[in-house]
Amino acid sequence: MPRFSSLKAALALLLAAPAAYAQNTNSGTDKFAQLETMLPTANSYRTASGAPGPQYWQQRADYTIAVTLDDAKQAITGRETITYTNLSPDTLPYLWVQLDQNLFDKNSITTATQVAALDARVPFQAVDNMLQREFDGGFKIEAVTSTDGKALVHVINHTMMRVDLPRALGPKQSVSFKINWRYNINDQLKINGRSGYEFFPKDKNYLYEIAQFYPRMAVYSDFQGWQNKQFLGNGEFALPFGDYRVSITAPADHVVGATGTLQNAAQVLTGTQQARLRQAVGARKPVLIVSQDEAVKSEGGQPKGTKTWTFAAKNVRDFAWCSSRKFIWDAMGIKQDGKPVMCMSYYPKEGNPLWGKYSTEVVAHTIKTYSKFTIPYQYPVAISVHGPVGGMEYPMLCFNGGRPEADGTYSADRKYGMISVIIHEVGHNFFPMIVNSDERQWTWMDEGLNTFVQYLTEQEWERNYPSRRGEPKDIVAYMRTDKSLQTPIMTNSESVLQFGNNAYGKPATALNVLRETVMGRELFDYAFKTYAQRWAYKHPTPADFFRTMEDASAVDLDWFWRGWFYTTDRCDLSIDAVKYYNVNTKDPSVENTRLQKLQAAQPQTLSQQRNAQDIKQTVVDVKPDLKDFYNSYDPLAVTDADRTRYTAYTKNLTPAQQQRLQDNTNFYELSLHNVGGLVMPVILQLTYADGSQEIQNIPVELWRKNNEQVTKVVTTSKPVVSFVLDPYLQTADTDLSNNAYPRQPVASRFELFQQSFPAQPNPMQLQTVQSSTQKAEDKPLNK
Repeated sequence: MPRFSSLKAALALLLAAPAAYAQNTNSGTDKFAQLETMLPTANSYRTASGAPGPQYWQQRADYTIAVTLDDAKQAITGRETITYTNLSPDTLPYLWVQLDQNLFDKNSITTATQVAALDARVPFQAVDNMLQREFDGGFKIEAVTSTDGKALVHVINHTMMRVDLPRALGPKQSVSFKINWRYNINDQLKINGRSGYEFFPKDKNYLYEIAQFYPRMAVYSDFQGWQNKQFLGNGEFALPFGDYRVSITAPADHVVGATGTLQNAAQVLTGTQQARLRQAVGARKPVLIVSQDEAVKSEGGQPKGTKTWTFAAKNVRDFAWCSSRKFIWDAMGIKQDGKPVMCMSYYPKEGNPLWGKYSTEVVAHTIKTYSKFTIPYQYPVAISVHGPVGGMEYPMLCFNGGRPEADGTYSADRKYGMISVIIHEVGHNFFPMIVNSDERQWTWMDEGLNTFVQYLTEQEWERNYPSRRGEPKDIVAYMRTDKSLQTPIMTNSESVLQFGNNAYGKPATALNVLRETVMGRELFDYAFKTYAQRWAYKHPTPADFFRTMEDASAVDLDWFWRGWFYTTDRCDLSIDAVKYYNVNTKDPSVENTRLQKLQAAQPQTLSQQRNAQDIKQTVVDVKPDLKDFYNSYDPLAVTDADRTRYTAYTKNLTPAQQQRLQDNTNFYELSLHNVGGLVMPVILQLTYADGSQEIQNIPVELWRKNNEQVTKVVTTSKPVVSFVLDPYLQTADTDLSNNAYPRQPVASRFELFQQSFPAQPNPMQLQTVQSSTQKAEDKPLNK
């Protein structure tokens, strides 16, 4: 430990010099720069606080739709009337309509731009995918007309259709027009998509999960005009709100579920089914509306005629439905903020026992938990459907996977995977079905935010629930990958690499880090709820989210958005070195004794040890008259003069300064290194000599003057034996080997194996062995 000539000098060197070094040595970057230049300029539509402005507007699209399901040909025919209301200040000479089924057209952009690589061995399925599909997919638009039947000029550009209006649509005006169409439904297990059918060979029945089934209005907004980016597969949907009335004609023995509320229950349900539905309203557990026995009986029946089911939904951005004679149907009503919500599930017998036990209970739990963390659920129903689609969301209805084995058994992974996907897809009712972000542009705004609340909901379902995403430790492997394999979160949906990690896992983790480490739960929860409240039933952008989170918490988060969302930097903080100091008391009886002990504790060098043996006598030993004062002088011996100087020194100090000389405070200078580039708060665990521990949370602003290296002085009353960064794995630190000082070995194990294997015969030997074997087989047996 260094010995200082005075207390003042000691403290000046200890405190002033390292702080000056850390704060005045710039790393050449500014990770704390504000985001103003990267965010759109605030205006009267969207304010700098992140809230909708006084002149905020959004368009509206109302639909009346009639579709018919052809169960023999697996096809749909439909007609619709769209009423489009222009609430913008702009005059619109044409409208853009989305034709998302054209993703399956043989000439789609997606098919043309699929990338692949060949190897020496290629599976049949991969070749099938590379070859031209035989499936005749895509919308067949049969007519686009005005309400009086006059044809409207329209142009189809892949997944977009422009409809030219006879007269330009001015502000506050509405226009209605009609579209007739048909298309073939894809076999979802062969041609993967967000909807489709599944065929069950044993009972020769079909199960349909139907979405993107009608031409849908694109969004026209204040920040980008028409959202007419083509649908390529990853970037999902941007849609305006409106009211829907949809009539679905299906085989008479089918059970149909859909977005919205059933309008003609008396015409399509039996009296028993209606009574069961009424019973389910106040039930404490799910009530079977259609039992498994009844569904099995329907599976073996012969379809006779059709039924038309009519559903209505208010203020939704989309509509989806399902249909099958295989469906078991259960329901349970809950109250959410005083409003009734019917939670329901539709599933074939192949989903039991998992689905009957868990699905509707999970739906109810999800509605309650999401409502707590965001806004109260406003819709009258919430439905989970089991079929071929692994997971996809629509207003009030979602498609979910998770099927047990044929014998009814299932693994823990299958159980929790099913519960998680139901939570996730039902949760999408909040993001983006209510908080209506642009999925076509920013997948993370719905998937990332939703995955974060999914994590909170999973943890409230079961203690220590095995969540796949949310905990910082679970994103480390991704953030540790080569940067060429990553893209920033703020990347368009179609250009994202490692889609699940980037659009789901990383933003969800980022929000968890904000909640637990940067902001704290109270500030975060209030700000997150404020965002949901501000943008419910509206179209938020990333800037609206970033600004609201800061505005409602008074926490400057520009550094966080910049690092986590705009870069591929990773968190890797290191303690490179630790220096230990304490105060020089200036008391010679204390300090000289300390130095004497230090000297005595110094080991003899190798040369000193050998000299003691080899050199029997020195010159001075032989000629003692060569000795003088310094041969007997002990510089550490305390003299009266030393004591007099110490007494004189202390008389000039205040009582507080005199006390400071006598205290036993320990000073530790930590050299901290930001290896990964992502500035983060420093979570420091101190372990004391007596075994006790302390956590110090040092705000991220520690790095503001130098983003790469800083020194930090920590003072303690007890001696510290070790320092550890991020002991509770809360910052997604990608390298824990440099987090401890003194360094701690990283525990691992290796596997032993037997190295000597029988040598394989060469081709000549192999041929000889084969010949010998053949001769032995040809030799007749002795009888």
